Amino acid sequence: MGLIAILFFTLILRVNSNNHTCRMIGQSGFMEFSKEGDLILAGIFSISSTRKLKDNGYQSIFDFILFVSAKISRCNCCYCRMNDRELKFARIVMFAVEEINRDPQILPGVTLGYRLYNGCGSENLIRAAVEAVNSDEFKDCTGQIQALLGHSSSGVSKDINLILSSLSIPQVSYLSTCACLSNKKLFPTFFRTVPSDSFQIKALVQLMKHFDWRWVGIIYTVGSYSEEGTAQFVQAAKKEGICVEYHLPYSKTSRVKLRRVVKMLRVSTSKVVLLFVSLSYTKSFLSDVKKYNITGKQWIGSESWITQPDLASETTKHILQGAIGFALPRAPIPGLAEFLFSLKPLDFPDSTILKKIWERFFDCSFTPSNVTTMCTGREDLHTVSSDYTDVMYFRPENNVYMAVYVAAHALHSVLQCNNSSNPTTGKPCVTKTQVLEHFKYVNFTTPNGIKVFFDESGDSATRYDMVNWQIQEDGSVEIVTIGQYDNLFPDGEKFKLKDDVKFVWGGNSPEVPRSLCKEPCPPGTRKAINKRKPLCCFDCFECPEGTISNQSDSLECLICPPEFWPSKKKDKCLPKPTEYLSYKDIMGALLTAFGCVGIFLSLLVSIIFLTHKETPIVKANNSELSFLLLFSLKLCFLCSLTFIGRPSDWSCMLRHTAFGITFVLCISCVLGKTIVVLMAFRATLPGSNVMKWFGPVQQKLSVLSFTLVQVLICILWLTTNPPFPKMNIMYYKDRIILECALGSAAGFWAVLGYVGVLALLCFILAFLARNLPDTFNEAKLITFSMLIFCSVWIAFIPAYVSSPGKFTVAVEIFAILASSFGMLTCIFAPKCYIIIFRPEQNTKKMLLGKIPTRTL
Repeated sequence: MGLIAILFFTLILRVNSNNHTCRMIGQSGFMEFSKEGDLILAGIFSISSTRKLKDNGYQSIFDFILFVSAKISRCNCCYCRMNDRELKFARIVMFAVEEINRDPQILPGVTLGYRLYNGCGSENLIRAAVEAVNSDEFKDCTGQIQALLGHSSSGVSKDINLILSSLSIPQVSYLSTCACLSNKKLFPTFFRTVPSDSFQIKALVQLMKHFDWRWVGIIYTVGSYSEEGTAQFVQAAKKEGICVEYHLPYSKTSRVKLRRVVKMLRVSTSKVVLLFVSLSYTKSFLSDVKKYNITGKQWIGSESWITQPDLASETTKHILQGAIGFALPRAPIPGLAEFLFSLKPLDFPDSTILKKIWERFFDCSFTPSNVTTMCTGREDLHTVSSDYTDVMYFRPENNVYMAVYVAAHALHSVLQCNNSSNPTTGKPCVTKTQVLEHFKYVNFTTPNGIKVFFDESGDSATRYDMVNWQIQEDGSVEIVTIGQYDNLFPDGEKFKLKDDVKFVWGGNSPEVPRSLCKEPCPPGTRKAINKRKPLCCFDCFECPEGTISNQSDSLECLICPPEFWPSKKKDKCLPKPTEYLSYKDIMGALLTAFGCVGIFLSLLVSIIFLTHKETPIVKANNSELSFLLLFSLKLCFLCSLTFIGRPSDWSCMLRHTAFGITFVLCISCVLGKTIVVLMAFRATLPGSNVMKWFGPVQQKLSVLSFTLVQVLICILWLTTNPPFPKMNIMYYKDRIILECALGSAAGFWAVLGYVGVLALLCFILAFLARNLPDTFNEAKLITFSMLIFCSVWIAFIPAYVSSPGKFTVAVEIFAILASSFGMLTCIFAPKCYIIIFRPEQNTKKMLLGKIPTRTL
């Protein structure tokens, strides 16, 4: 409906099916500059940028559409504002045309002309475009324009192409960046030498991704350029994990929208703000927002305004300081500066616009006035500071320059393929359809070294300079190039920053501003998306026990392998510490000390008995078995030490078998002594000769026999399923227990059970002999020792089963030491006491005292 309104507001087209021409009814005369040639290019510019509504009193030819409007918009230079940059663009067209006409390699023998039109407001610009293609005065192919240059506004270019594309006139724009214009179904004849905003959007997203700005705000305006660019940015940013906190529209006329924008800038947490608006709206926005003291923001600018230093004033410099954005690449155009400064109103006497601009430049007047001086038309433009005279860097100027060369190369290609000419005038006859077709395949390098070609969407190669606003101490503005973006490079290399350039950040921040809704989840935590918040506003949760995350923003925690355990920060898996009963442990050291004390005491008792072996008390208590018992006790104390230290194959097999064999040897000796006591008193009965059946030889054989049985059990255990070192990772989660696995549990319990059977038998026999005469009888001492032994090992079983880790080994060592100390103390301590402290009782007389007759 908007397009239909424009059509009815501004023009009535009469299309001739034979000539494909149109005729405009109503206002005309928009042509400002012209130069005749064999082939003609047209250009549409907004040199005057303000319009005035003029009441036509319903007397114009539009009276028949009273329901639409009663006023026509016209350019009235008594009220208009001049656009110096658009004048520069028009002059660049003239410069390029003259340069091409001098070049013998392009269009040889053919002259190129131009018709440049000026209009203000979209309606008049469309009317100017229709006037440019109006060829009703020409009855053949000559005199018609072959291509249309412009406009700089995406919205105007869009409307022009929608109306004139049916005429197959190629349109090439030098500054219309809206991505919508890449749609060849809607805009089949549109081409441009400026990159599409879709590429600028990609570059902006890569910029924010590079500096890790994941939380940004956007300010835009109503219109094709800003609205569609903002929508594309939001979509592209989301794919890269960048969230938009807000995107608010700004209007020059709406104070409500301004207050909303200012309030959001103050309360928002995002530090980065993308100002995606046109140049004119940027000027208005800065003028409005400067009084609100908005600080601490990193401004990102769109290509439309980021290279305009005149935006900076004393009140806006603090806002623009550190601003970053992408600009059209700069390249020198030899001879252009001199051409621009050579402009004189006398060269275009019919141009009212140029006279008005000249009067403004030099504050003079071409008509007599008492207020200002008279203009001579020969004033020096070098003394003027404006967009027109700014020739330090050429950025958008290169796009205009390229646009003219695109048209020239397309025409050159057509003429090479088609040499037909008008038979009347002899001028080359080129149809618009031919030119349009050859536009698609242009591929050349401009005189200043820029490669030009179009893709299937009519877009040219994408190159940007990344620039940074740096306000100097003297207040001057320097827009420094700090990097490049080139879409022709492979992924990962498109965006490059210069290493030798100093960056200035928004708000004079000494380092890169951080703009995140939520700081990245550190290693050791996982990121959880909160469905009620934007994607960037996630939650962080600590990894559960036994899991880690080794990178930031990890979505899940990884389980450590069985032999590993997370570090304290849960950011890596570390080998689990191994735990075993070591000599360095306090408990291991104490048990070792007790074992050594036991060995020492056993050795001491052996020395005492050896030095007093001829005394009655030693002889009366079966000295051979006593010495053998003392030797076995030493082995018992020694075998306790095999349980301490890092388990190995040999230590695991040695500790259990040595324990079983030495204890059987020890119990066998005690059992032998008990049997000797019983036999001795049995031999005192009349007619008894029992001692001959259990003499010294039989005693030794019995000890050997009992011990050999245990040896056979141990051999069978070791050959079938021996003990082996094992890493127990099940009992504790955070450490590994090094222990000796039993191998065959039956073998272990068989060894232990055999010891228990012998100890129980010894206890029973000693208990039966407890009431025999004290002077000869050590059965009571053996009874007490066996009682301690059995009690210790009965208590050992539940303690052994329930003790964790190295405490299992400690319990077993404690049982060995306790039972060994029990036998050493109960059996030998009383005798040593008599030998050392009561030598008077160590006599045969004392031992052969009257013995009452006893029976078993």
